[in-house]
Amino acid sequence: MDLHEAARHRVLIVEGCAGATRAGLLTWLSHRHGFAVERSPAELPALDPARPYRELLRLAGPLAVDSGFVGELVYGPLRRGHSRVTWIEAFDFAETVAERGGAFVHLAAPPPAFTERLTGRGGTAAAATAAGIMAETEAAAAAYERAFTTLAQHAPVFTVRPDAVKYPASAVSWSSEHGLTHGRRIPR
Repeated sequence: MDLHEAARHRVLIVEGCAGATRAGLLTWLSHRHGFAVERSPAELPALDPARPYRELLRLAGPLAVDSGFVGELVYGPLRRGHSRVTWIEAFDFAETVAERGGAFVHLAAPPPAFTERLTGRGGTAAAATAAGIMAETEAAAAAYERAFTTLAQHAPVFTVRPDAVKYPASAVSWSSEHGLTHGRRIPR
């Protein structure tokens, strides 16, 4: 997948399994292609989970969103037994993204790559926990694949393997210095 091709879209909704390297990609999109970067809300509203995203899509100019909307379709059933986002809401959101000239960017990698990143973060890196993380990551990777295959009927989807993308060192260090915090736009 050519990221430059994806960057021709006015809006990019960036998603992937926990442990995906979204920060480097978002920083690269900001520096290289002039995208404003927004993070999705930590918690989706119960009654209208798409509302924060519709508000973000009203912003002018090229926009990249570090999103969790599709992630709710994936992790909701895995962690709570159900998603707070319905497929009807997901289709509506995908069509809104497409109408704005946007696309989804799916950061996909083999589950061991994500598990290694997650357990390397410390805290819950015990061997027993690593096995649980691996099982959830395998299930999440398969669920993301199904979700993006379905959403591709409503909006363009670009699949990127994070280990195949090389970001300039300056983009990654800039991201670390300035951080990608909830609700903060990265300056262009």
